[in-house]
Amino acid sequence: MRHQATDLALAPASPAPARPAPAALGGEQPGRAAPLPPRHPDEVRADRPADRAPFPHGPDRDVAAAVDAVLTEHLTLRRADARLISDRFTADVADCLIDLVRRGGKRLRPAFLWWGWRAGGGAPEHADAEAVLHAAAALELIQACALVHDDLMDDSPLRRGAPAAHVALARRHRAQGLRGDAEAFGASAALLTGDLALVWAEDLWDAASPSEEARRRARPVWRAMRTEMVAGQYLDLYGQAAGAPSPSSSLRVAHLKSGLYTVERPLHLGAALAGADAHTTSALRRAGRCAGVAFQLRDDILGVFGDPARTGKPAGDDVRQGKPTHLMAVGLRLARVRGLRTARELLEHALGNPALSEGELDRVRAVLTELGARDAVERRIGGLAGDALAALEEAALDGVPARELSALLYAVLGEPALAHRPRGGAPRDAALSTH
Repeated sequence: MRHQATDLALAPASPAPARPAPAALGGEQPGRAAPLPPRHPDEVRADRPADRAPFPHGPDRDVAAAVDAVLTEHLTLRRADARLISDRFTADVADCLIDLVRRGGKRLRPAFLWWGWRAGGGAPEHADAEAVLHAAAALELIQACALVHDDLMDDSPLRRGAPAAHVALARRHRAQGLRGDAEAFGASAALLTGDLALVWAEDLWDAASPSEEARRRARPVWRAMRTEMVAGQYLDLYGQAAGAPSPSSSLRVAHLKSGLYTVERPLHLGAALAGADAHTTSALRRAGRCAGVAFQLRDDILGVFGDPARTGKPAGDDVRQGKPTHLMAVGLRLARVRGLRTARELLEHALGNPALSEGELDRVRAVLTELGARDAVERRIGGLAGDALAALEEAALDGVPARELSALLYAVLGEPALAHRPRGGAPRDAALSTH
């Protein structure tokens, strides 16, 4: 993951007439949310008009809708700022980012932050509730940064059922007849798009106004989460270059790359904002740690065996790119331990082979299944699921937070994980050490 500072020291452009923001590529696509309408700079006053109730139905009833309301307002304001700098920058970069944020996502990270806050004692009527929603919405922009940069690093063509940012921006280069290499332009512009997401995430975090004590508690968690995410991305990149992943190192990458910032850190942020006690915070973090890694391991399985129509991204790219996933690491270990030379050589040949055909990929799937690697990872996910649910029980939460957090964990873990959940607790090797 790379983050470059962008200093657009340009003279303010003349405001363009208000018009619908273009989609990242030649118009809107069926079934996709329309981009945010621009707001004329003269309309930008305070962050929120005083006479408007921000969340009329209450965040507890629909966290995603409340977070989307915050995102809509924040992105509209930031887009207006961008138009004061450059209409071209706005149309190409800002609108590309806005389209990605609006196009989908389950808003899991904001939901975990909100319910971590509620579990720690926060209440919807509390003065800090709106600030907590702003902090939760900032996580979606951190996620957008990760997605744009991840797709660029992996040269993935699709994201959320549409062209990835670097692909969309390269097509824009070609459509406008610009000079130079379209792919290089798209890659550079996507890098800036991810950087913009990180900048706007920090803007939104700073715009949240919890009590000074809550801000003091949460800031170290926010700081750690961002560095951990970048470290996970780098270790993933390094693992591709190093080759021959081990099961233990692949689990560590899964923990850093996704497990922490998908579930554990959002829960931790919510608990810190609420001032939760040490026991509750520790239990929530353990639940989040195990569920987050299980979530990444499930994503690894879908990266090989998933249906692109349902996942929104190609199947098999993890193998072609040489991703050091736990699934592939377990398959290679099983082949070596059993002395199955043909299976080992097939997996080694496939890992990091960009020219891998669909037929060869089908053979990789068959070998991973025959070796028992897929089933072993499913059992690992089941063990982590058991640990996550047990930790949530240890938190001894009451009422709505207990019910909603349990539902969130079930949504993340999924039916396959729960089907493999061991009775009477998870096996020892299912626990993930963070040391």
